[in-house]
Amino acid sequence: MRIVIGEDSVLFREGLARLLMDAGHDIVGKAGDTDELIRLVQQLGPDLVISDIRMPPGNSDDGARAARTLRAQFPELGIVLLSQHIESAHSVELAGQGRFGYLLKDRTLDVDDFLDSIQRVASGGSALDAEVVARLLSPLGRTDPMAVLTPRERDVLALMAEGRTNAAIARRLWLSDRTVETHVSGIIAKLGLGENADGHRRVLAVLAYIASAAVSDPIRR
Repeated sequence: MRIVIGEDSVLFREGLARLLMDAGHDIVGKAGDTDELIRLVQQLGPDLVISDIRMPPGNSDDGARAARTLRAQFPELGIVLLSQHIESAHSVELAGQGRFGYLLKDRTLDVDDFLDSIQRVASGGSALDAEVVARLLSPLGRTDPMAVLTPRERDVLALMAEGRTNAAIARRLWLSDRTVETHVSGIIAKLGLGENADGHRRVLAVLAYIASAAVSDPIRR
C-alpha cells in the first residue's frame, strides 16, 4: 500500500513510518504541515493518508480540514485521522463517505490492531477507535432516537462502528451470523434507514449515533 503521512512531530512521524515499512507498506511521502500534505497527495496519488488532526499552520483541526479537502478531490482515497484525544466534530461527514478511520494515537501501540484498521480503511471500510465508539455510544436521554435500541443492538452497533463485518461481530459476541444479521436489520429499521437507497446504511446507522452524541454532549479536542 502506498501511504502519505501527515504529522508535525518528527519523532512520531518517523516511528510510524518505520512501523508501516516494516509491515511491507510503501511510505511515498511525509509532511509536517497540511499545505505540504495536500501537495504530496496531489503529486503522488497514494492509496492512503494517515494524518494527525492537530497540525500546522493553525495547530487546531487543520489535519481534519485537509482531509475533507483531499476527500473532495480524491473520493477513493483512504483517510485515517489520528489524535491524542477524542474529537467528533469532523468524523461525521468523512465517515459517511466510507474509507475513513479515526484512531487515538495511543492505539498505534497495538501494532496488529492498527495495521488491521488501516487495511480496512484502504479496502473501503471504516475504523473508529473503540474508545471513541464507547464515548459516542454512552447512554442518551429518552428523547433521543437512539434510546429505542436494545443493549445488544448497541453492542452490535459499537462493533459496526469499528468497521467489523457481521461474521467478526458474531465471533466477538458469541452469536450466530444469522442473529447478528437480525440485529443489524433491527438497528437499521429502528433508526429509519430501511428505505435509504445509497447502499451505506451501516455507516449511516453509526453516523446517527455520532451526530446525536455530538449534539447532546459535544466532544472537543
